[in-house]
Amino acid sequence: MNAVVEKPVPVRDAAASPTPAQPAKSRRRGLRLLGLLVVLLALGFGVLGYLAEGQWIETTDNAYVRGDIAVLGTRIEGQVLSVKVVDNQRVRAGDPLIELDPTDWRARLAQARASATEATAAAVYARRLLDQQRSAIAAEQAAIAQAEAEQTRAGAEATRASALAAGGWASRQADELALATSRKAVAGLAAARARKEAAEQQIAVIDAQIAQADARVLAADAQVRLAENNLAYTIVRAPFDGVVGNRAAEPGQHVTPGSQVIALTPPADRLYVVANFKETQLRRMQPGMKVRLVPDIDPKAVLDGRVESLAPATGAMFSLLPPENATGNFTKVVQRVPVRIRIDTALNAPPEWLRAGLSVTAEVDTRGPDAQRVGLMSAAWATLRDLMP
Repeated sequence: MNAVVEKPVPVRDAAASPTPAQPAKSRRRGLRLLGLLVVLLALGFGVLGYLAEGQWIETTDNAYVRGDIAVLGTRIEGQVLSVKVVDNQRVRAGDPLIELDPTDWRARLAQARASATEATAAAVYARRLLDQQRSAIAAEQAAIAQAEAEQTRAGAEATRASALAAGGWASRQADELALATSRKAVAGLAAARARKEAAEQQIAVIDAQIAQADARVLAADAQVRLAENNLAYTIVRAPFDGVVGNRAAEPGQHVTPGSQVIALTPPADRLYVVANFKETQLRRMQPGMKVRLVPDIDPKAVLDGRVESLAPATGAMFSLLPPENATGNFTKVVQRVPVRIRIDTALNAPPEWLRAGLSVTAEVDTRGPDAQRVGLMSAAWATLRDLMP
């Protein structure tokens, strides 16, 4: 019986025909190396960018848009007659916002003007008295001259009568009559001089009356001005251009002096930013440095600004209860200092959506007021070009 002989199967060389797993492993190794190279390049560019520009940028997200909001109140008492504006309405400086009932204040103005007219008339009357008194003094002066002439005549008559009586040419009665007339003339002269002195003293009294009348005129004029001011205060006007809000007054409402009736916010070009930087970020910060402002409402709308001023103390020192660290349970906390930043409207017009109270991120370039920011990648490329031979 013949045996079946199987042919031997040739064994292929494993090194001659590689398995499909080897190319995939090589590709993965190449991708790892490429990824590592990309990471190293990115890390290198990041380090170069930080050294060239990033280390000089101080950033904080504890920053808010602020504006000097005016809360307007009434300066007089009265009933609200009408409200001239609605919430969120734009107004110009001087525009009427709220009007109070002016009836009572017009009557007070008329009363003050009547008092001023009366005081003016009293002053005019006092000056007329002064002119009249001066005329009386002139009359008394003329009376003195007449009395002096009469005294001279009576004295001469008495002398002649006495001589004639001594020679027997006149009676004794005539001599006594001439002597009495002479004495009467002397007394008349003394009386005229006394009347003139009294009239001159009356001038001082009238001068005092004139001063008193002038003072009353000034007081009456002041009352008129106050009444005119109070009448003008019946209309609450806008002190500057802005947008009204928080309207609290309604027609028919009774308000008292100091009542807050409406608020006026400044326009976008008068807004500014207050950024609270940590104390460790302030060493190189100075007024005039450039600031990049990124509002949370639109991160793409970057605004340019300048550091305007730094607060003279930390925010905690201006709080209602300043911290007192002289205790046994002291815990150190990094303090923050408010920095006022002016929005540079010359470089970019403020957008209409900019409002007081919005949150922003402030990035201050501490290299100086003339520094130019180009970005981390551009700064890295510039540094790399400088390093290349």
